Amino acid sequence: MEPFRFHLFVCTQQKPEGIPSCPASGSLAVLQTLDGEIQARGLNRDVQLTTCGCMGLCDEGPVMVVYPTGTWYRRVQPSDVSEILGALLRDGRPVERLIWSDAAAMKAMAVEHGEKFRAALAAREKAGTLPDHMDQMIRGYMPSRCLLTALELDVFTAVGDGANAKQIGTKIHANARAVGMLLNALVALRLLSKSGDVYSNTPESARFFVQGSPDNQRDGLLHIANIWHRWSTLTDAVRRGRRVPIDPDHTPEGTHDFIAAMQRNAKDRAPHVVKALGTTGVRRILDLGGGSGAYSIAFAQACPELQCDILDLPEVVPLTAEYVNRAGVSAQVSLRSGDMLRDDFGCGYDIIMLNAICHMFSEEQNQDIFRRAYRALAPNGRLVVQDFILNPDKSGPQHAALFSLNMLVATDSGASYSEVEYTLWMKAAGFAEVSRINLPGPSGLIVGRVK
Repeated sequence: MEPFRFHLFVCTQQKPEGIPSCPASGSLAVLQTLDGEIQARGLNRDVQLTTCGCMGLCDEGPVMVVYPTGTWYRRVQPSDVSEILGALLRDGRPVERLIWSDAAAMKAMAVEHGEKFRAALAAREKAGTLPDHMDQMIRGYMPSRCLLTALELDVFTAVGDGANAKQIGTKIHANARAVGMLLNALVALRLLSKSGDVYSNTPESARFFVQGSPDNQRDGLLHIANIWHRWSTLTDAVRRGRRVPIDPDHTPEGTHDFIAAMQRNAKDRAPHVVKALGTTGVRRILDLGGGSGAYSIAFAQACPELQCDILDLPEVVPLTAEYVNRAGVSAQVSLRSGDMLRDDFGCGYDIIMLNAICHMFSEEQNQDIFRRAYRALAPNGRLVVQDFILNPDKSGPQHAALFSLNMLVATDSGASYSEVEYTLWMKAAGFAEVSRINLPGPSGLIVGRVK
């Protein structure tokens, strides 16, 4: 049975640098070009495109196999894609110059590759060599730190339309020799390109890291650079059982970067939250620790009759106002300076939201917030917690477990919590009905409803 007229397989098996592989020969670019061409021709119902693991023909990559004909192509390049698809659609015939039809040679190469691979694994096992995935995990900080430093120095903006290391160093007030080393590493990471001594931004770096780009995310990503310094204290934090203060601990710039980072995350999640909760019967929302206001903005845009109150710290509210005004919903979204751990919430709300908030606080602080939220809700009102929710034994998912450590180094008593804990706290606060709603991505919703 063939549910699609044609089925294309492209090898995308990543291998250590220096070892022949289809991705090293450009298979990812071939895959991207194929997908774009299939969509442009309106063929997504006729042609199924699938990635696959190693087929043992690494020296001849990129390798692609087309079914139902069982045609094997080798050394495919993005420039070949249009011709391949055109020939398939026109008369179902392959592109002869790309076919590898020597079955005996193909089989011999694949068998030899498998034997060499298994022999290499056996030798590594006998020698007690650290597995690649563990070595990569240990060294994972290197590309991360390289990119974060480039963002801190605003390297990509300095590169502009193209410049050499000396010119870039002058713009960012840094040593030309050291800048050249950083730029070369960024080229190796495919975040820059290089021709002679001139460095240029890639389409992705120009889009996401250059000041003035509509999709520039540098400000939000600088929060990750700030987190880096806190994570450097993890060993001592584990020994002490609490965060290690760093100097300076909080700055206006840090607050700006943090809110920008929250906006970067929230603007994608907010529509999913609105869809999951709905707006039927909802007229008043309290957004605790609303940050950039992304969730209140999304609700206001979804329902013109809805009113949202955002309660956040005095140093955050002016930043929130900028996002709210920019979204054009200031008539529906009110801002209130305060501290959710101490200040009165008010009353009569249909929804009270805690989006990415509970992980900053201790169990006792969250329980107190839940009790006060219960009293501030209208009949049939809902308390909504959105966060990274741990499994019952707290050993996963990975993102939530790692984020718990992030709270160890960054807060006095925060952590990631499990669905079991949130449910117990909500029921203890008086909520009669508690449910979980899964969202796309790493976070989920825990919803408690008042009778």
